[in-house]
Amino acid sequence: VQGRRLIGGRQAGGRGERFWPKSPQSLPKQFLNLTDDGKTMIQLTVERILPLVAMEDIYISTNRDYKALVQAQLPGIPEENILCEPVGKNTAPCIGLGAVHMKKKYGDAVMIVLPSDHLIKYTSIFLNTLSDAADVAEQGGDLVTVGITPTYPETGYGYIKFQPDSVRGRAFAVERFVEKPDLETAKDYLATEQYLWNSGMFIWKVSTILDNLNAFLPETCDGLRRIEEAIATPEEQAVLEREFAAFKSESIDYGVMEKANSIYILSGSFGWDDVGSWLAVGRIKKSNEFGNVVSGNVVTVDTKNTIIQGDEKLIATVGVHNLIVVDTPDAMLICDAGSAGNIKKVIENLKICNRTQYL
Repeated sequence: VQGRRLIGGRQAGGRGERFWPKSPQSLPKQFLNLTDDGKTMIQLTVERILPLVAMEDIYISTNRDYKALVQAQLPGIPEENILCEPVGKNTAPCIGLGAVHMKKKYGDAVMIVLPSDHLIKYTSIFLNTLSDAADVAEQGGDLVTVGITPTYPETGYGYIKFQPDSVRGRAFAVERFVEKPDLETAKDYLATEQYLWNSGMFIWKVSTILDNLNAFLPETCDGLRRIEEAIATPEEQAVLEREFAAFKSESIDYGVMEKANSIYILSGSFGWDDVGSWLAVGRIKKSNEFGNVVSGNVVTVDTKNTIIQGDEKLIATVGVHNLIVVDTPDAMLICDAGSAGNIKKVIENLKICNRTQYL
């Protein structure tokens, strides 16, 4: 669609903790193939958006350590569209970097910001939602986001409350952003039918997000202007290094969205999954009649509701239920499914013990 541009990816913060040991620091989860189609999540993200945005108008914002991975997995992306952050500073500087590059090239355009590590089941519904969101963003200076219609009282996501009587197209005015709730609060949110999960997807004009960054994060915006002035000059890399190092680490949610006044949200019901842990593999891939999801050289006996990810080495399980088993050449994970959220503690332990070869 003419005028609509995409910056995709939030790789800078992804260090593979929740998908360890399959996803070490050198291979964050967006570069993994976790589905049955042989494609990685970042490849699927780009492929999914192509009916709306031409390949040459897609930008990938990533940590510079992952530039080679991006080039290998997305050879169609122009090299100048791979924006390499010298150091991770959370999503506000990341998105701002994309915005100034787009301003330099296009002047102004609608910018669609998508995480690169989500899976979407119903692509056509997803694209229609983004198109409707872009229509709202084009009309004025509103920030637009897509929320996910909650299907259960999830405590691991942030929520967004909207005003059902304030409508613009298919979008509702946002009343407030709220942090991850406890279970009872999450149940209350669902009962009101006025809360959506915060997906981290945003749609706005380049000028709109830069105006809001200037209003709420002025020092960051000043640094972004200096980066913009240096784009395509011999000083570009030196200026990028200097300014990024000085940025305060700030999320776009906390730095801008929770403070801005004119925000609209569209409800998304397109089979969204944020693939937050190994448990997501149980939702994404087909399970057998015993509820097991297996990959690799595996034999199971009296095994139920277990995720087993291996390779050439034989993995045999006997009489176990509700486990996660992941085998790699360097490490093996055996985890109770109910404790999947604690896998990051293994990373913490390895760091403390200086066993960095397993990270």
